[in-house]
Amino acid sequence: MFLIGCHLSNAKGYLAMAKDAQTIGANTAQFFTRNPRGGRAKPLDLEDITAFHAFTETYPLHLLAHAPYTLNACAADPNLRQFAVNTMSDDLARLEYFPGCCYNFHPGSHVKQGVEQGIIYIANLLNEVLIPEQHTVILLETMAGKGTEVGRQFEELRAIIDRVTYSDRIGICLDTCHVWDSGYDIVHQLDAILDELNQIIGLSRLKAIHLNDSLNPCGSRKDRHAKIGTGEIGLNAIAAVINHPKLCTLPFYLETPNDLDGYGKEIQLLRSLYQK
Repeated sequence: MFLIGCHLSNAKGYLAMAKDAQTIGANTAQFFTRNPRGGRAKPLDLEDITAFHAFTETYPLHLLAHAPYTLNACAADPNLRQFAVNTMSDDLARLEYFPGCCYNFHPGSHVKQGVEQGIIYIANLLNEVLIPEQHTVILLETMAGKGTEVGRQFEELRAIIDRVTYSDRIGICLDTCHVWDSGYDIVHQLDAILDELNQIIGLSRLKAIHLNDSLNPCGSRKDRHAKIGTGEIGLNAIAAVINHPKLCTLPFYLETPNDLDGYGKEIQLLRSLYQK
């Protein structure tokens, strides 16, 4: 089964989000755990969550939670790092209501402290929030390398994983726009890049893919998403990604600049290109 969907709002509740997914033919959905530009989270509505689970018994939906952009695990300010700890701990507690849902986050920006120090801080955060009884797998997202972002290279993500005690709870989310913008030429070297990812991190840790085109050339380190087939990656390369034997069974999540109807059209397009 081709698992394809997009980023959807859960502002009106999880049941409403699931119904939006059904409307556009999505069988995956990504959502923010709280205001993406803030820090506050609404109280859990247990009735809505129960209704969501009842709905998805007949309409299965692969979920991916996304941390807010304000979370910076390797900030220079210790108060911001503590905010990241508090936010992620609360998010993980909430996600226990959604078995099988992974939690994706941007590793952070080291703010001129250096990549090595950033890696230490990120691993420290993960060691503080991960507990043995937790079920949620945390995903490190591959980053474009804008500014002082950590996670532009596979080696940086591997270095974080190696410092985490419960590393079996850590996976990877590969963002096609980000890896392209960071310098990985997935248009011409997809096989070699996947081999590199496997050697450095292990493909078994790859749990999700953000499927996006890019407004910028390879290596630009800009992080500007484009609609599928309208950017520098292009439709043929996107089709190669979704049909690649090492990727085709993973859940894909669109983060393209679209409204609900636009996402529906992209999902239809991608289903028409899927060959498995």
